[in-house]
Amino acid sequence: MKATPVSQINTVAKRLVGRRDRVIGRKSIRESLVSVAGLIGRPVRDPDGREIGRLVDIVVRHGEETYPPVSGLIVKVANHKSFINGARIDKLTPNEIVLSSTKINLENYQRREGESLLDADVLDHQIVDVDGLRVVRTSDLYLAPFDKEIRVIGVDISFMSFLRRLFPGSLSRRPTPEHIIDWAAVASLTDTTGVVRTASTRSALSQLRPADLADLIEDLAGREQGALIEMLDPDLAADALEEMEDDELEGLLRGLSSERAAELISRMEPDEAAEVLRDLTDEHRESILDVMQANVAKPLRQLVSFDEELAGGIMTTHLLVVKESDTVATALKLLVENRERESSDGVVVVDSRGKLLDHIQTVELIAAQPEDALELLIRAPFPTAVLADTPIDAVVEEFSNNRGSSIIVVDEKQKPIGRILADDLVDALSTKSSHLFSQGGGSRS
Repeated sequence: MKATPVSQINTVAKRLVGRRDRVIGRKSIRESLVSVAGLIGRPVRDPDGREIGRLVDIVVRHGEETYPPVSGLIVKVANHKSFINGARIDKLTPNEIVLSSTKINLENYQRREGESLLDADVLDHQIVDVDGLRVVRTSDLYLAPFDKEIRVIGVDISFMSFLRRLFPGSLSRRPTPEHIIDWAAVASLTDTTGVVRTASTRSALSQLRPADLADLIEDLAGREQGALIEMLDPDLAADALEEMEDDELEGLLRGLSSERAAELISRMEPDEAAEVLRDLTDEHRESILDVMQANVAKPLRQLVSFDEELAGGIMTTHLLVVKESDTVATALKLLVENRERESSDGVVVVDSRGKLLDHIQTVELIAAQPEDALELLIRAPFPTAVLADTPIDAVVEEFSNNRGSSIIVVDEKQKPIGRILADDLVDALSTKSSHLFSQGGGSRS
């Protein structure tokens, strides 16, 4: 299922998702950066300079803003971990925080929905560098005044920042902007729900190829895999899952709820979905199929039941079926509605009893009159058809004698139930060859 490695398309990706202005490049921002790791444990003072307590963590709320603002501080005051509103921050330096008033809520902090703690949730966690198409681990985070608020501006992934935290006081805490990724290029994956959503990162991720997203997902671990999936449009997520290695995908699905797994698998191409389901245990497979819509689950159960060595095991059930009495305009409308499907290179024409008559290519439809009945376009050469229990070797032979891009799969009554695309046949033969080779079938004595 894998495609071109991420490293080979980094330049292209950066042209796509790296066009936005990055505030980390502004001199005023670079000169005002403050390390989050360096602030933890530092004093929080009142306007007169008296120490109120020590900083435990920094709270941010996530919405549609690219650079999340600091919504509050968690400060240890006596035996309490109190919350102080971020609007009361008067001065922020690498060594301390000064407040604009002395009013303190002595109730212990309770996390609210949509809040993240920068030290507990983000530092030392995996994030996605969208511009660089890589998974990295945060060594430090940086704050700076921006747009009238203190905001998260960037993330440091350098080894030097990691060492600064291991050996406090032994190394300079001065930020090194050349090692900082602008937060606008980051997909952070941890908050109370495991997901941090911003408009900019969703937009950037949507521009990546499914194969590249698959690489990113495979490089993540645990709940952070699921968090990245949640950030993607469901159709794009399904496309990315199709590109993942079988063992990686199986592990990912184990970490998702049956409902979420069912939603994603139902959006995959039927042959790809069936391949995924075959690799699962019977119990796991049934738990997913049971929560799918019946009209989706039924054909998938049928596909899964076919042996992968037979035509039915490698076919897709996506067919655009029309009757011979339908018009060219009707067929073209159906093609437009399914233009993103692999089955959109033409339509399968059947008679009044549903029996296969022809497979008419898109170019033929475009050349015809919209009001013409499809029966006027039916002519030789007619499509090649095989039964679902036809062995793959026989399918290969049929392909070699067939000028079309696919072969129609029919049932005993000659009704179309699926079709086999050339690339699906190649994938099946590659898998078969790999299996034989792993068993020593390719060795010579």
